[in-house]
Amino acid sequence: MVLNMVMLLLMSLMLIGNPQAPSPTPQAPRVIRVSAERFAYSPSEIVVEQGTTIEFHLTSDDTDHGFHIVGTPIDVQIPKRRRGETVVTYVADTAGEFVIECSHPCGAGHTSMHALLVVK
Repeated sequence: MVLNMVMLLLMSLMLIGNPQAPSPTPQAPRVIRVSAERFAYSPSEIVVEQGTTIEFHLTSDDTDHGFHIVGTPIDVQIPKRRRGETVVTYVADTAGEFVIECSHPCGAGHTSMHALLVVK
């Protein structure tokens, strides 16, 4: 009888959990610095694991550019050289390949300005 009560108590404690146990710490965002210049992004390919929170730090080495991850709501302006940086956070929750394009007309090669975000 006592053994049954002890087992019942242990099972109840397992279901309730340990209130003193620390809660999982959220992962810090992965910082990725991207530079835009003369119709190219550097790096031109970014690979992350699915579920990664990315903090993009975007700068330009020449004029104003855009940064649009096609198929997502991310579409920001990158200020021209020496005018600061744009920081944007994105959670890569969907696996696949996503084109990054310039969404701000920046010159003759604007339409060919692309990079690739690969989410594995």
